Amino acid sequence: MNGDLLEKYNIPAPRYTSYPTVPYWGENCPTTEAWTSRVLQAFEENKSLSLYIHLPYCENLCTYCGCNKRITKNHEVEMPYLLAVLQEWALYTALLPEKPVLRELHLGGGTPTFFSPENLHWLLSEILETVELPEHFEFGFEAHPANATYKHLKVLRQLGFTRISIGVQDFDDHILKTINRQQSYEEVAQVVAWARELGYRSINFDLIFGLPFQTPAHIRDNVQKVAQLRPDRLAFYSYAHVPWIKPSQRAYSEADLPNGTAKRALYELGRELLESAGYREIGMDHFALPGDSLYKALETGSLHRNFMGYTPFLTRLSLALGASSISDAWSAFVQNEKHIEKYQELVHAGRFPFVKGHLLTEEDQVLRSHILNIICRGTTEWKSPNMQCEALYDGLERLHPMIADGLVKLHPFQLEVTPAGKAFVRNICLALDARYWKQQPEGQLFSRVV
Repeated sequence: MNGDLLEKYNIPAPRYTSYPTVPYWGENCPTTEAWTSRVLQAFEENKSLSLYIHLPYCENLCTYCGCNKRITKNHEVEMPYLLAVLQEWALYTALLPEKPVLRELHLGGGTPTFFSPENLHWLLSEILETVELPEHFEFGFEAHPANATYKHLKVLRQLGFTRISIGVQDFDDHILKTINRQQSYEEVAQVVAWARELGYRSINFDLIFGLPFQTPAHIRDNVQKVAQLRPDRLAFYSYAHVPWIKPSQRAYSEADLPNGTAKRALYELGRELLESAGYREIGMDHFALPGDSLYKALETGSLHRNFMGYTPFLTRLSLALGASSISDAWSAFVQNEKHIEKYQELVHAGRFPFVKGHLLTEEDQVLRSHILNIICRGTTEWKSPNMQCEALYDGLERLHPMIADGLVKLHPFQLEVTPAGKAFVRNICLALDARYWKQQPEGQLFSRVV
């Protein structure tokens, strides 16, 4: 990679799990009435929905992690939390005029496998009684290889789960010790073997580049082990160093981290090795083998990105349950209370537990569509009037330096990301981010692009 370009564009930028990004929510926070109205509007357009359940507990603190979590070894917290999740779900099922069609279900955390198989079975059985299932649906969960048991995998498989995402991060013992990730290669291999035995169709590994002390040798070893275990897809994403937000990241020094050109070189090496092993790059920092649903979605143009990551299909309504989780009704976002006890208190009082959100304007929705197209397909177009707005043309003006640097091509009514521009997709989206340019952050807010 051109080091001068990397230095020029390696700036803080959002990861674009949404547009507008969460820091720019505020003046358009919906009331309960406005939020439920947008939910019903999305449901009337299409009765299919995606459901995310945030299970925030972990037994140990992984110092690299930026997720909302609670560290405890007290498993008596499980049932009160799951009761609150079901009460929140009941608020939505009482609102909807008929049973929703559940196309996608994902358990994230925290550590979903912190919860006992019996408690997960009870939670999910209660939810599945209130929905219809289409012919094709995707249920998946995140698993910590050190505490995911055969019974966890069996119970969830019996409930219709066919995807498992294993938090690997890196295979090197020294790096894992540094980030306090307590697991072994043997434990990862065991979970993979169980998943295959039980008939899971898609196994994902989460890998991170840019971790403390990580070198090209580690990346080579990681991909060699990936080639042995052969997961169907991978998330190979950049470590986001934000110690001002996550103080646990101060457990190591910035001097221990690969940065700039050295950090990006880790990704380029990993990408090259993964492609040699038969994986294809999908969207930002994701890879899949032919036959995986993400690979097929890229081929057919149905690939979508939401708060759960890349998915094979779009549902305009994506509801999220649990503390800190974010729901999306396409024209509105809301985020739940992050503090677990406060979240439970709000739900027990019969209230939707969101504490922040955003009602999207027409301009927001146009820009959101373009940003989604760029991060899912590497191109977008605005031939139709409903894909045009003044802010779009302002953003296209900001792209001229990237056009000159060969990162973007502009055609009549179309933008195309070049192969060289793939590393800078977040920069390209940033150019179209009207809210960012109206109010640029004064302090540290986002992680760097690389």
